Amino acid sequence: MTTYYKGFPQSTREEKLHMVNLDELENEAKYVIPEAAYYYIASGAENEWTWRNNTQAFNHFQIVPRALTGMQDPKLNTEFLGMELKTPVMICPIACHGIANAEAEVDTAKGAKAAGALFGMSTYANKSVQDVQSAVGDSPRFMQLYLSKNWDFNKMVIEESVKAGFTGFFLTVDALVSGYREANLRTNFTYPVPLAFFNEWTGGKGEGQSVAQMYASSAQNIGPDDIRKIKEIADVPVIVKGVECAEDAMLAIGAGADGIVVSNHGGREVDGAPATIDVLPEIAKAVKSCDHPVPIILDGGVRRGSHVFKALALGADLVGIGRPFLYGLALGGAQGVQSVIDQLNKELLIDMQLTGCKTIEDIKHAKIDHLDYTADWGISSTSKSVMKPYPVTKENQLTGEAADAVSGASRH
Repeated sequence: MTTYYKGFPQSTREEKLHMVNLDELENEAKYVIPEAAYYYIASGAENEWTWRNNTQAFNHFQIVPRALTGMQDPKLNTEFLGMELKTPVMICPIACHGIANAEAEVDTAKGAKAAGALFGMSTYANKSVQDVQSAVGDSPRFMQLYLSKNWDFNKMVIEESVKAGFTGFFLTVDALVSGYREANLRTNFTYPVPLAFFNEWTGGKGEGQSVAQMYASSAQNIGPDDIRKIKEIADVPVIVKGVECAEDAMLAIGAGADGIVVSNHGGREVDGAPATIDVLPEIAKAVKSCDHPVPIILDGGVRRGSHVFKALALGADLVGIGRPFLYGLALGGAQGVQSVIDQLNKELLIDMQLTGCKTIEDIKHAKIDHLDYTADWGISSTSKSVMKPYPVTKENQLTGEAADAVSGASRH
């Protein structure tokens, strides 16, 4: 169930996962993913307050159950920018799926297709857009753009993605430089597997680069004109990803954005930034009431079907997940990714039944109460005072030359 790329172990698991909740997968994944690669996924910036609070802040909002509704058999299907989806849960773009599974983005895309979910793919993907197209045909998918300082490179990514069946773009605007990610520093994480676009463009495979080094090649001066420039290259929707206030949402829409992703990059950039669910109501109110309303996606901390419900009720049209699907990918390949989405769907259907919401559109009118409280403050999960010994298994250890290199995995 393991293969190796230059000594870096990659899961080859392909199986349906059985779980009680998504949180269980986070610990199980340690037994499959090498230590530094695991903490690249399971960590945030600085003290990780924003990372933790993304999930905890869902408790600021309460779902009000409804009785005597006379409703049964709720439905999860929804429409988004002309795409017919079987679930409001989507796969957010994350770099380097190859650290979780040898099939990387190909298996993630297959899992999303099986679940009827929108798939988001990163510029920093291991597999090519052609690989994904061959695997999933015309299934719904968007490409995420980390704009480079080199617009010839950007043009290549945009044009090849459209040619390979990607029907829109997520323009990431909240990660102009890397956040101060202590876990990556403590474990000396570098990308251990080649990145497809970089391999094609320069022959440089991207492997061996740190997160900060990769971001250094990205554009740091992204502005409204960049939205227009992308749309001049390809006549497809551009959704701005990384908005946390109404002012920025209005700026993006004014520049031609076709949608907004309320996101703080999973708590990996500015520690101390508000949880995305806390700022969603203000942004949704501004977007929905403007002259040119656009759809909204929320990501950040989603671990429960009730989280999906709350996000939809507070103004989101789709709800994105990140880390959980990578754990599912490591533990079960494409079927593991599908299992993660299915678990959220199962929980969401229960909440829909108990609130009388027959459709996803009904959830958008559900009654939600709001109770503020002060969230926790803690130290980084990789601080020596709290970090537990990492498990050692045959599947998560480097071999050969990689065992003596800084390559994104530990040696015990």
